[in-house]
Amino acid sequence: MLIKLTSDSLSYSKVTELVLDNCRSSNGEIEGLNDSFKELEFLSMANVELTSLAKLPTLSKLRKLELSDNIISGGLEVLAERCPNLTYLNLSGNKIKDLGTVEALQNLKNLKSLDLFNCEITNLEDYRDSIFELLQQITYLDGFDQEDNEAPDSEDDDDEEGDEDDDDEDEDEAGPPGEYEEEDDEDDGGSDLGEGEEEEEVGLSYLMKEEIQDEDDDDDYVEEGGDEEEEEGIRGEKRKRDPEDEGEEEDD
Repeated sequence: MLIKLTSDSLSYSKVTELVLDNCRSSNGEIEGLNDSFKELEFLSMANVELTSLAKLPTLSKLRKLELSDNIISGGLEVLAERCPNLTYLNLSGNKIKDLGTVEALQNLKNLKSLDLFNCEITNLEDYRDSIFELLQQITYLDGFDQEDNEAPDSEDDDDEEGDEDDDDEDEDEAGPPGEYEEEDDEDDGGSDLGEGEEEEEVGLSYLMKEEIQDEDDDDDYVEEGGDEEEEEGIRGEKRKRDPEDEGEEEDD
């Protein structure tokens, strides 16, 4: 598939990553890929049948360049001129055969990682030692350093940093737990106090009712006792008066 980049499809000045893998170049270039990509930091052109880098545009902010599975055999000095800030370069699966071709990368002062998998140069005796000696600025060759320690996965590092940021944001949104606990305590205290007041009111009213009933009962008892005493007094008076009355009647 032949790809053509046009100003109608992209705002070049804002693009930071561009992947053109498995497209087809025309005469060693991808039409539309030009100096307008001023903010481009990552460019991937794997398997696009590039034969050289002569028509690569100037990309001063480019840091990672993927050129695997093409037909590049030389002309690497162009990279230092047009992409001076490269830190990662993948040339695996190309037609690079000797150290003289790679020597042109010495001018990439910021280059830290270089991949040459499946290039004929990897068949040279002492290949790794020779590359590290030739390009002393690099740390990783084909994914490993001089001590055979594997290079860290930058994508995993980015994911971990993203998770930490998310956690921090969640904590910020959630707010200090102490404030919510204090509010809950205050609410609980208020509810307990309200219940206590209700219970106290119920208890007092209940006691007051009982006292009222007790007073009524006492009054009734006193009244009943008083009536009985009055009745007994009246009977006594009658008894006293009856004999007198009888005496008077006899005298008459």
